[in-house]
Parts: sequence; structure tokens; C-alpha cells
Amino acid sequence: MTSIVKHSTRKPLPAVTSVAAEQRLRNRQLRTEFPPRSAEERWLHTAATAEQVQQRLTVAPFAAAANGTQAARRRGVTKLLRWLAIFPGDTWQDRWLASGAEEHPRAGWIELPMEWLAAHGGVASYDSTDLPSGLLILICGDVIRPGLPWMLTRTHRYLASVMAQVRDPAGFARLAELAAAEPASSQGDAKIAATRIATILACKGGTIAEVTVGDCVELVETMRRVHTRGGQKKVDFYLRLRALGVFPGDAPHSIRAFGLAGGKLTIEQLVDRYRIQCQPIRDLLVDYLRERQPSLDFVSLDAISRTLAGLFWARVEALAPGIDSLRLPPAVVRAWEDELSSVKRTTTNAAGDRIEVSTPRLNAKDELMRVRALYLDIAHWAVEDPARWGPWVAPCPISGDEVQKAKERKHSKARMDQRTRERLPVLPVLVRTANDRRLAAARLLAAAQATEPGEVIDNTNGTLRRAVAPKVIGRHVWAEDTATGKRRNLSYEDEETFWAFATIEVLRLTGIRCEELLELSHHSITEYRLPSTGELVPLLQIAPSKTDTERLLLVSPELADVLSAIVQRLRTPERPVPLVVSYDIREKIWHPPMPLLFQRGIGNERRAFTPSAIRKLLINALAATGLTDATGNPLMFQAHDFRRIFVTDAIMNGLPPHIAQIICGHKTIDTTMGYKAVYPAETIEAHRAFIARRRATRPSEEYRTPTDEEWDSFLAHFEKRKVSVGVCARAFGSPCVHEHACVRCSLLRPDPTQRARLEETRDNLEARIIEAKREGWHGEVEGLQVSYSGVKDKLAQVDVTLQRASTATDLGMPPFGSISGRASVLRKLSP
Repeated sequence: MTSIVKHSTRKPLPAVTSVAAEQRLRNRQLRTEFPPRSAEERWLHTAATAEQVQQRLTVAPFAAAANGTQAARRRGVTKLLRWLAIFPGDTWQDRWLASGAEEHPRAGWIELPMEWLAAHGGVASYDSTDLPSGLLILICGDVIRPGLPWMLTRTHRYLASVMAQVRDPAGFARLAELAAAEPASSQGDAKIAATRIATILACKGGTIAEVTVGDCVELVETMRRVHTRGGQKKVDFYLRLRALGVFPGDAPHSIRAFGLAGGKLTIEQLVDRYRIQCQPIRDLLVDYLRERQPSLDFVSLDAISRTLAGLFWARVEALAPGIDSLRLPPAVVRAWEDELSSVKRTTTNAAGDRIEVSTPRLNAKDELMRVRALYLDIAHWAVEDPARWGPWVAPCPISGDEVQKAKERKHSKARMDQRTRERLPVLPVLVRTANDRRLAAARLLAAAQATEPGEVIDNTNGTLRRAVAPKVIGRHVWAEDTATGKRRNLSYEDEETFWAFATIEVLRLTGIRCEELLELSHHSITEYRLPSTGELVPLLQIAPSKTDTERLLLVSPELADVLSAIVQRLRTPERPVPLVVSYDIREKIWHPPMPLLFQRGIGNERRAFTPSAIRKLLINALAATGLTDATGNPLMFQAHDFRRIFVTDAIMNGLPPHIAQIICGHKTIDTTMGYKAVYPAETIEAHRAFIARRRATRPSEEYRTPTDEEWDSFLAHFEKRKVSVGVCARAFGSPCVHEHACVRCSLLRPDPTQRARLEETRDNLEARIIEAKREGWHGEVEGLQVSYSGVKDKLAQVDVTLQRASTATDLGMPPFGSISGRASVLRKLSP
């Protein structure tokens, strides 16, 4: 029987209705751990007398080298102290706050002392320069400490240099040494960062070594509040302070940890995001989630909490106010299920009116299954612990028939198959277009770099000229359209097109997940030496992700070229691949610094690519192709589409499904086969015939986990492909269909060291063709010419390989055995 609670035993918490509110809740603990320094009301220098202040600020280290500057500072200090003395307060800081100077925008504060001076002794012509000089020396001398908002709305040309002279020479010297080690193009950023740090010292006091993480967070938030411009330069100072070792070891690697990426919520916080009126039910949900927490990752825990606390109980309480039992009336259950079956969104129609639109909820049965699991789990646990769970046992309002998903799985499989069938045929177009964009952007950037500012860039038909942009960061190259004057950031275009190409190539050649792509590092590139031949096989190590299982992929020549280009782009001869920290948006954690392959520079900070950045790269690359779907709309690719295409293409080309399962890291072969798209009947029958022939020799052996012997056989396949003039690249388990006429076969990859043998074969074929024509052996001439064309093609491939090898980049691959924790994998690969 349902009971009604008239007064909640717990004050309801406000529902978290926005992402910003969730971020504030998530950051609370981090901000408590790293608070800013509180503003002091009284300190030594602000409590000094006027005579003491004047005497201190006119001798070293406050004395300026130039006599004119020193005189201006002395006059300015004297006048400001006379003006501040008229206001109430025990310290100069109290008098400064009472003066109201900070309430005047920007430089308007100077009007207040000038008006008073005009009424008490006249205004000299140089008061407009004396007063700012005097204020600067009072701030740097720690006599007054203005507020951050006021300081951030003013220009401080000399603040950092004067602060370095009078407040902390050693600290600013270390900061200058750090800047000197950077490229010349970053010197402007270094000056801005020094001014930001000097602003903290001006408002908080102390030296650089006393700056806290909380001070930096407070500065950035104030900058955002007063709309200070600067982009990445706003937070560059934090990176420099961290590099100097000012912060403790557990300080976040990036100040962004206090923004969008704050960390995990506790179970209580997950539940308290919603208006749970009944305290006992709220506590029950917390206990239930804590019981299930050891077997769930944070993403699953978050999803279950959203369902149970938000979509389920919060809505039940809205339908039946005061309810405090899991035993729900049938009318409430029906009303709740009707509401759950659809999603309501507010949108704007063509007339500009805001209307509410209701669409079916695609995952409604998934939500029902989570609620059903709550009831069944409580009933099951009550058998073992009746005192704890017994009072909450109630009939489950959701029957088993309501959560049957056989039909939905078939519909989902059909949609995914159709998606794969649309994208697999046009994948070559996307790959070719992405590569062409990359090469064109690189050529244009190189031409612009070789062009003087203001001059027309070569090979652009006079349409682009190198822009003259003295205020733009030096490492960026800009061009402007000669007709429209519109500017283009050629450096950004080169960066964007390269990473789009690299993303597409790595995804299509490996079939890895997007999160696995973003976790690839320089350490992921390793190698294995075949025991029998000593040949080195390059491998790509995939870190545990969805299935928490590590795996190794063989690196094809095409993939090796892409990885080499990535490594070459990230590092210079003077330094290795930079270490960057990355944030896992699913698990809400920061990973330690790693030499990630997918990283980019934003300002002076190296950042790991994010899933949203990958989506943007794919969208821009697809827009350049002009591809459309069946409805005529632009064709869209998701990162996971490449994984489905990889599985479909591999199995259709003869790769056994159980080997594809291992390569993809699937727990079951059903998942692998679910990724494979179903094609028309003739393709299906041909594939079934292939499987039948395979099963005739190895019945029921393909659909199981491969043994160590089978895996060794798979690796040994690559040893048998060696021929006299190179390596045969035919697929695993497939026979030679060219009767070993290797020079005619397009699958032969010639060995550059065998060029002399190929030249000898070419010369022999030329002599035989001449002889056949002379003797009238016309039937043999045709076959000899086919072989002759094949040899010439192989010689051309050798030339291309030699040219590519001359510009290759050493990947710096560590030996396979030196990778920590890889002993078990090594034993599996060894015979």
C-alpha cells in the first residue's frame, strides 16, 4: 500500500539542470583542495607612515636608472600619499579602498586625485604621468593591493619589469630563463605570462614562489568575468609556473582541470543531481549504486544513476507526490511508462515560435531494463541480507516481455549494415580527397613561408599574397585573398588537413575504437622478431579500453608510413615526442603525461585531441569530398564506421572471423559478426561457400578462440611470403593464383636490394622479345611483353621505395621485451 509523506525528512537539493551546474558541483572538491590566498587586511608596508613609505620607495631597489623616471616616481608617490591621507582608515590599503578609485573604469581613476590636487595647490602639467608612475611603484612596493577586476581592466606596460626589479628578481630571472629556451615566436606569449604573474603578486603580495594554484584559478575566472581577451594566453602563465616547480606535485597539469574536466562525482552527488523528496528512497538508491559500483565503470554507473534517480524516481514523485515505497500503483506505472516512451524537446518553428516536439525514445527498453534490474537485484539480495534489503522488496512493475529486444536488435543490425554498405564503396574517395587536401595545404604553406610579407605567393595564380600581420603570433603564417582581402591561416589549414588525413588512415587501417586512437602513444609502436628468420615485424600495441584487454596489431607498410609522418611532425631532431596529459571524458579522470601520437599545440600548451575534435576533422574532410547519402544529404562518417568497415572488408577478403575477433578485441565472435555488414544474396552465398570449403578441412574450428599453435601459424604465414625478388602480399590462407609468375603479380612488393636481379630479368626479357619477333613466334611475344611490363612496374616501385626511404623518420621503436608488463604477450607470440 502506498503511503504519503507530508513533510520530507530531508531538505530537497536543487536539480542539476545544466552542464554548467554539474561542472560546478564536480569542481567543488578540487577547489577546496587548492584554495586561493585570502586577501589580507593589514601587512607591514601598508601600515607604514607616509615618511617611511617615501623613504623606502626612493632608495634601492626602487630607485630607477633614469633620473627623469626616478623624479616622476618620487613626485607621484608624494602626491598620491597626500591624496589618500584625506580618506579614513588605519592603513594605506584601507584609504585606497575608501577612495573609490577602483570603481572608475580603466584610467578614469586618475581624475579623482587630479581634482583634489587642483583644489589643494594646483595641478602641474606632468601630473598625468607622475600619478601612474607613483601608483605603479606603490603597487610594486606592496603598499597597496588593488583588486583583480580593476587590475585586469588596465594596461600594465611596465608592471612585470618593475616587479622583477623591486619585488622578486630571482623569480622573474628564472621565468626569463624558461622563456629564453623557447622559440623566438613565443617571446610575446612569455611577456604576457610575466604580466599575468606580476598581476597576481600585485593583488596578493609575496613572490613568485608563494603563488598558489588557487591564485591562478581566481585570476582566470576574473579574466573571464571581466572579458579579458587573450585566448590560450589567458592560461599560459599557469604552465610556466608549473614548469618552475612553484606548485605542489599533486597540482593539476592544466588549469583546465578546474573547468570542463573536474573529475568524478561521488555516488551521493550522482543521486543528488535530481529532486529526490523522500530521504529513505534516496538512501536506498545510494546503497544500491554502491553495491553495484565494484563491477561497473564510471560511465555505466553514471548512466544507471541517471535512469534510477532522474528518469525513474524523480518522475514517479512528480506523478505521485509523497510516495515513499517501491510498490507502485498500476496507474502510476502506466503514466510513467507512457512518459518514458518519448523525449520532449523545445524547438523553434519556421515562424519563430517556440514549440514542444515529442520524439520516440530509442533506448526506452534499456531504461526499463535498468529499473527492472533494481527490483530483481533487491529481491535477490534480500535472501542473503533480509535486514538490509527485505523492507524494500516489491513486485517488479516491468514484466520480462516488456524488455525483450530481439526485434530492436534486428532493426539496429539492419541500420548498421545499411550504413556500412553506403560508406564502404566511397571510402577510397574519402581517403584520396583527404590525402590531396593534406598535400595541397603543405605545398601552399611551404610556398607562403618562402614568400616575403606583402608579396604574391607562387603557384596561386595571383589570388593569394602573404599577409603582413605583425601582431599575429610568429609561428602562424597568414595569407589574404587579393580580390576580397579575406585572410586565411595557412598554418592552421596545414595542421587541420594533416590530422584529418592521419585520423582517417589510422582508423581505416587498424579498425580501432576512437578512444583507443586517442590513447595511442609513441610507446605503442613496438616490434617483434620472428624466431625462425630473424625478420622484424612492426606491431602496434593497443591499450586496454572498453574490454580492458590489451592487444597487438600488425603494422602494414601503409600504416607505418602514416605513423612515421605523425612522429616526424611531432618531434624535431632536438627533442622527442612531447609529453601531454589527457582527460578521459568517459571515466572523468586525468591520465599522466604520455607521448601521445594525437596531440596538437594550442598556444604554448600541448593538448591531446578530444573526441569532439576528431568529429570536427571528419566533418571537414567529408565536406571536401561532396559525397551524399541516398537522400541527397551530405554523407557523414563517425569514427566507429571505420571499425565496421574494417571488419566487413577483412572477413569478405578471407580473414577468418575468429582471427578478426582477436584483432578487434571483441569478447565474443558474435560481436565481430555483428559488425560485418550483410551484402546481397550472391555475395552472401559466395561467402557461405567459402566458409563451407574451409570447414571441410577444419570443421567447427573457425568459431572459437584460436590456440597458440593457430596464432603461430598465422604469424608463420608472413615467413612463407618471401620470394627471390621481394615479398608476396597475398591474404592469409589464400593460394597463389598467378602460378608463381611473381613479376606479373600486383601483390608482389619488390625488395630494393634485389634491383640488380630485376634489371637482369628485364634485359633477358628484352633479348627474348627481340628473338621471338625475329623468329616469328608471335604467340610467345604477347606473353613476354606482359612479363616485361610487370618487371618495369616493379622497378618503378623500387625507385619509389628508395626515394621514400631516403626521407624516412626513425620511429625510435623500443625492443618488444623492454616494454614493462608485456612478458605474457611475448610468451604467446614465441613458439
